[in-house]
Amino acid sequence: MQIFDKARAYLQDFKGGGYLFGNGVLNEVGGIAARAGKRTVLIYTVFDGIDAYLEVIRDSIKQAGVELVAEIEGARPNAPREDLQRITGELTAADPDVIISFGGGSTIDAAKAAEVLRTLDGSIDEYFGVGLVTKKLQETGLSLTPHIAIQTAASSAAHLTKYSNITDISTGQKKLIVDEAIVPQYPVFDYTVTHNAPAALTLDGALDGIAHILEVFYGAIGKPYYDKVRELAETGIGLVVNYLPKLKSDPTDSEAREAVCLATDLGGYAIMLGGTNGGHLTSFSLVDVLSHGRACAMMNPYYSVFFAPAIENPLRVVGKIFKDADFITADLDSLQGRSLGIAVANGMFAFARAIDFPVTLSEVEGFSQAHIDRALTAAKNPQLKMKLENMPVPLTAEMIDEYMAPILEAAKTGDINLIKTI
Repeated sequence: MQIFDKARAYLQDFKGGGYLFGNGVLNEVGGIAARAGKRTVLIYTVFDGIDAYLEVIRDSIKQAGVELVAEIEGARPNAPREDLQRITGELTAADPDVIISFGGGSTIDAAKAAEVLRTLDGSIDEYFGVGLVTKKLQETGLSLTPHIAIQTAASSAAHLTKYSNITDISTGQKKLIVDEAIVPQYPVFDYTVTHNAPAALTLDGALDGIAHILEVFYGAIGKPYYDKVRELAETGIGLVVNYLPKLKSDPTDSEAREAVCLATDLGGYAIMLGGTNGGHLTSFSLVDVLSHGRACAMMNPYYSVFFAPAIENPLRVVGKIFKDADFITADLDSLQGRSLGIAVANGMFAFARAIDFPVTLSEVEGFSQAHIDRALTAAKNPQLKMKLENMPVPLTAEMIDEYMAPILEAAKTGDINLIKTI
């Protein structure tokens, strides 16, 4: 259990006593709400079995003497703009002094963004980017309503972070708010809620957790938080690589469930220290054919090869995890640069195949060349430039066609040789 104890200690280090997590904590939500306000709304995701959990939350709220003034259906996957507008309208009409969201990343992200629009008005487009909510709050002297974010899926760690992803379904493009002001003040995660999660959601979410840690780790070289992210990588990626195959074989394995929950929470810790980059950037343009976690998992091996000459130390740490789990046979100590990157990428491919994940975009139903064109266009959008800047090999918009296009072509075909390195 040493790796579990490490993970719990890191989360305590991250959030102190302000994070309520573990098995069977859902009935404590009312007490949190009572400390934060007197009138609350409950924004919830619809999923099989939700009624029993909602009843626990409602009863807890009632017992704490808090008025539940409205219940609002949450967002569909990827938090479409249309759902955001509906939730904003209902939230405005309810006028609570504390918000409770109960769902996966999409519903929590939509709740974050809806409260921004309720408080500050305007269009959501005004807040895509970094720090624009904080800037507007400072200009107006306003503040956001306290938010109790209850996670239901081991995945995005939206309950812990400063991110809100919103999708324009008409264009198939996701955009991002990045702002400390939208971090939920009261995060909650009852791990038992994940025990009946569908297999696809479990797998996709776990790989999203790996992507968060991996991408931040790649970009952390030379940064003051490098050693901390290395510890998170050894623990969080190790938990997923070793326990996710067990969970795929036996979805009732409670220890494996906890491992994945802890790992994805550590992913949330990682993205509060540094930023994601290539895999996440490309995933935003694949929302109509792939879940977010699956898209990141598919792209990161290819970006690992591209970044390889600049990230040898992180690659050795990550490579050891996959090698110790028997997904890499190569002698990593004898490799360096691009060759090391290819060996680690091959380990990631072997892991993906072990959990029946695709490893090339051409295997994905509905994928077309238009997705690559969309991704290249999106990468040049100033609203997403933070992803380019977070890369361990930073790219400018002018370099996208020369260097990112071959990465995407390699991901389409599986031909790593197409990837150029700087």
